[in-house]
Amino acid sequence: MPSARYSGRSIFRATLIVAARRVAVRSTLALMSMVASLSPQYSLAQHKPAPLHNSAAPAHHATVRDASFLSDSLGREMRYRVILPAGYEGSADRYPVLFLLHGLYGDSENWSTRTSLVRYAEHFRLIIAMPDAGNSWYANSATVPSDKFEDYIIKDFLAEVDARFRTIREPYARAIAGLSMGGYGAIKFALKYPQLFAVAGGISAALNAPADLDDRAPDFRANLQSVFGPHDSETRRQSDPLALLARAEPSKLPYIYLDCGTGDALFLQSNRELAANLQERGAAYEFHEMPGAHQWDFWDAAILRLLDALARRSLTSKN
Repeated sequence: MPSARYSGRSIFRATLIVAARRVAVRSTLALMSMVASLSPQYSLAQHKPAPLHNSAAPAHHATVRDASFLSDSLGREMRYRVILPAGYEGSADRYPVLFLLHGLYGDSENWSTRTSLVRYAEHFRLIIAMPDAGNSWYANSATVPSDKFEDYIIKDFLAEVDARFRTIREPYARAIAGLSMGGYGAIKFALKYPQLFAVAGGISAALNAPADLDDRAPDFRANLQSVFGPHDSETRRQSDPLALLARAEPSKLPYIYLDCGTGDALFLQSNRELAANLQERGAAYEFHEMPGAHQWDFWDAAILRLLDALARRSLTSKN
């Protein structure tokens, strides 16, 4: 797999130097911000949603659609939202797909109502598909046998989007990304199912969720232990990105995109650690540390950086 111009040891070292100076000053305030941003009260308080474009929207506008389908893995109806690119309705073209995952306490509408994603999407030839996954960590639960959320995404949701929309049904035209819990899920899926995706993106990815997040953030302990089980569980071993990377063949992995705020006290270090391991294994990746914390203004800027990265990787093109 070819290396990107933003990959490699020089950027990794440079970003660590800048980040180290900032994190030392901000760590206490950032941790307070982190807890607030991950709490149910914060995450469920929606900004006023932007009006949705319908199928009669002008050709230069993106179109937002809501849909649902019966997930065989979960045995229930699941909602999702898609953003169709400008010109979709008036063409017979097929498009690449970005599967975009929400964070803890989020839903399928978050990305389109709390960021400017719909406006950004007007400039890219790309279908963006956003599933609902509750607080599942995109995992097959260790304690609730019916909660097979990993299977729901990999076996059901990808097939649903391919069947309902004019997608390019090939791995070279498929990316997966997300924020926080969703960033963890996207990176896990890329490492576990590398044959399915060309690019995987983690924005403020909660990469330490199966490892020690329940110890570092006790407010999330009940949820994390319900999903992953005790610390010696097989579910944790099969869900830890560092363990998955150690078993992976680097040349067969998707391109990994990591973007984390320098004030992200809970997750910055685990992103650095994964980047270091990707570097050591010779995998193709890029890692950005940018000013900001675990909150929506950071993610609004980060999603545009991710879309630009997809264009650089030729997964999509700009209008």
